[in-house]
Amino acid sequence: MFSLKTNTYIISLLLLCSTLSSYAQRVKEVRYLSGTDNEHTVDWDFWVTGGRKAGEWSKIAVPSHWEQQGFGSYNYGRDYVTYGKNFRFHEEKGIYRHAFDVPAHWKDQKIVLVFEGSMTDTEVEINGKSAGDIHQGSFYRFKYDITDKIHFGGKNTLGVTVSKMSEDNTVNNAERLADYWIFGGIYRPVYLEATPKAHITWTAIDAKANGSFKSNIYLENIQENSTLRVDLKDKEGQIIGTKSMKVAPSDSVKLVTLDVNQPNLWTAETPHLYHAVFTLENGREESYQTTERFGFRTVEVRQGDGIYVNGVKVKMKGVNRHVWWPETGRSVNRQLDLNDVKLIKEMNMNAVRCSHYPPDKAFLEYCDSLGLYVLDELAGWQKAYGTPVGKKLVKEMIIRDVNHPSIVLWSNGNEGGHNKELVNEYAKYDLSARTVIHAHHRPGNAINGIDGNHYEDYYSTKKILEGPNIYMTTEFLHAQDDGGAAAGLADIWELHWEAKLGGGGFIWNFADEGIVRTDFNGAIDVNRVNAPDGILGPYRQKEGSFFAIKEIFSPVHIKMKKLPQDFDGNIAVENRYHHTDLSACTFQYKLVKYQQPYADAIGIMEETIHDVEVPMIKPTEKGVLQLRLANNWKSYDALLLTATDPHGQEIYTWSWRIRDNAAIAKAILPIKTETAVELTEDSAHYILKANGITAFIAKETGLLVDLANDYSMKMAFGNGPILIDGEYTLKGVTTASVGKNKVVEFDFDGQLDHIRWTMQPDGWLKLDYSYQMNGKRPYAGVSFNFPENYIITAKWLGNGPYRVWKNRLQGVTLNTWENMYNDSRAGIGPWEFPEFKGYFSDVSWVQFNTTQGKFLVVTEQDDMYLRLFDFYGIFGPQHYPKLPEGDISFLDAIPAIGTKLAMGINNRPEVNGPAGEMTVLDKSVSRTLYFYFGTPRGEKENTQFVMPKENILTD
Repeated sequence: MFSLKTNTYIISLLLLCSTLSSYAQRVKEVRYLSGTDNEHTVDWDFWVTGGRKAGEWSKIAVPSHWEQQGFGSYNYGRDYVTYGKNFRFHEEKGIYRHAFDVPAHWKDQKIVLVFEGSMTDTEVEINGKSAGDIHQGSFYRFKYDITDKIHFGGKNTLGVTVSKMSEDNTVNNAERLADYWIFGGIYRPVYLEATPKAHITWTAIDAKANGSFKSNIYLENIQENSTLRVDLKDKEGQIIGTKSMKVAPSDSVKLVTLDVNQPNLWTAETPHLYHAVFTLENGREESYQTTERFGFRTVEVRQGDGIYVNGVKVKMKGVNRHVWWPETGRSVNRQLDLNDVKLIKEMNMNAVRCSHYPPDKAFLEYCDSLGLYVLDELAGWQKAYGTPVGKKLVKEMIIRDVNHPSIVLWSNGNEGGHNKELVNEYAKYDLSARTVIHAHHRPGNAINGIDGNHYEDYYSTKKILEGPNIYMTTEFLHAQDDGGAAAGLADIWELHWEAKLGGGGFIWNFADEGIVRTDFNGAIDVNRVNAPDGILGPYRQKEGSFFAIKEIFSPVHIKMKKLPQDFDGNIAVENRYHHTDLSACTFQYKLVKYQQPYADAIGIMEETIHDVEVPMIKPTEKGVLQLRLANNWKSYDALLLTATDPHGQEIYTWSWRIRDNAAIAKAILPIKTETAVELTEDSAHYILKANGITAFIAKETGLLVDLANDYSMKMAFGNGPILIDGEYTLKGVTTASVGKNKVVEFDFDGQLDHIRWTMQPDGWLKLDYSYQMNGKRPYAGVSFNFPENYIITAKWLGNGPYRVWKNRLQGVTLNTWENMYNDSRAGIGPWEFPEFKGYFSDVSWVQFNTTQGKFLVVTEQDDMYLRLFDFYGIFGPQHYPKLPEGDISFLDAIPAIGTKLAMGINNRPEVNGPAGEMTVLDKSVSRTLYFYFGTPRGEKENTQFVMPKENILTD
């Protein structure tokens, strides 16, 4: 962490004077006493009263949390709940001291000391004198006028005492006894502001889509008749509107109105911004000037209908976001804020809820410029601020944030943390009178026509969408351990999209709150099941849901899952933008051929790229993309279609098979080297051998129980095919010669019909099996055993590179992929993605690289799922969902996944929509697998599978 070693670090927003003009232009000047962010800090003197390093003076980086600097104790919010009335026994206070200079030329200015955020009660002294009332509340900008307390042109002393817990129990209830990490300290910057005595303190802008502009301009210390001028400027700096008015000494606020002809409008899709320049003039001299950025847009909540932006109904594709970084907690920087906004946009989301407190201002600035609808929220996790302190904090939040066009709604607390006496406070400071909502988890708390009820399932969502309120759920599909989030999202999102009263919603949550513990050698702690709730890991590692959400929320909506037999290049498409014609996007399609299993490379072997002419399709309307297919398109493996938005960002890439698995297998299987096939037996086995490969099949079960290769040691793959959850008994065995092949077939009574093993002269071992399991099943198919600790990599042709669930099949692409073995677990770590273990969809072949060499499995039939080893979806009292037996499975059905603590019926996957239901099996299933227990060598047309000597393990 870089530390600025001087307290003379100055950032000037504008020049104090202009030597090229005949008058001085006066603006606010800012001098940082702390650093500017978590990467650029200043050391202050520090003393903590409890925990680590208690009772001794040392240095601390500011801004920061003191826990992350090695002081005090760690607390998750629930700790204080369990402490009960004794929590003050565990109270910590931090005492800060810092010396600073004040420039002599500031003597005739007003000097304000600003804290962007401090946790929690903050008592400030300047040169031994109280700066003002103790500030209570952790997430808000607060200021002190210290003009009469400082020494101009000399040294000054700042003393700050910060209490981790508040003396106001309603503050503790609202933000400290919460389900998130609780820290202490000055975690956002501290700085001085110098302004002329007569100045503009703040402004509140209301700029509508029709071009009308209004602003309340708050003035201070106007001593003489003056002029107030407002200039509106576009992004090139050209004035598009201007107005002047007289200001008298008695004026403390002035309302200015003017109109702009056909401005570019702000939406999350078209984030057009303007600047308002407010200037105080005394005669011809400009005495003070300040600038605010804004956008023209009209936000309406039409009760019984929907949320409208610029006259168009919008639906929120959103996520909840904590301010967070593993090393520094809630102390962050502009680059982190920017990256988070980009990640949210990359998921094709259009909205974010600032849970459960206002974020850093930079985050809102990027929401403005890149385009996200924002719910800015007053803290109040499940209990509310008291009215006196709550009124102060509402004012502080709105004065700071009011001019951000991205903020479309105010949220007056979360899940019962709603003080209804504060609802009318918002409009006192917000000239545009945005709607105030309650983010809640109990029915009956709808307000102002919006119901934000949390964690409703698919079926209760259908009921709520019948009315009478707009349903915009502020939390749903809890993403602990990468369960929830995208799992079930497609079904629930379709309800919101199609329903008149559907307002969309906000997934819980953006990223795992994993803190780097300075008391445990830098281990990352997510407080077990409490905080690993993200779509991304702590360092923004992309989990599987990230890409599935990207597809589900794509504004280019394509339903086609497979190419029809008579595919002619036409693809039905729906424009799910709200304000953008589809013709503003660009499309390309690729025809691709994939690498073969025996190639050294992975991915695409050959491709041709073609542009697509995009028709005009209005927002929310449907149309057709016409691909002009090359004459030889059927000779390729797959068709890929990529959509790019008007800003040059990829929306999504879809993939469809052209060649089926039967054709792919036909191309892989031929091997010119052959030997005569041998079929022998001993007391326990049928023994099949060809081309140096020997397979031992158990007489009593029909299972592969042992393997040998003339080039290596035995291979441990076997004990299969076990029919998962099936009941059956052996009925009979037959052996036969079929051409050059030798066949052993086992017939069964029960749910397994038969197992047929065929050894071919080239060494391919063919397995045919069929089964019938009627009714609902979480999974269906067969399994084999193989020691997990022998696996190095798996390479496959199929969807990837991420694993899937039955109710989260989106977000994966057809390709050849290769994953190295890892034991990563979403929410627990080491957050290495994609996970090696899991269910993988639409697999044609898979090649395992093991400590015993390589072996290849190929299927002739389509729609096969591959299961790799033991893993779980959600961590809880027991791991969930239950796994099929065995280590490696070849499946025709896989389970869905529920949400957090899925032991309860309300969180089971089936409640979140049809995709979460178990698969209904009602007919016989047959599948063919080919195995080659060796590695490829040589050219395709003359390939022999051998086990290289260097891969042989010896004792």
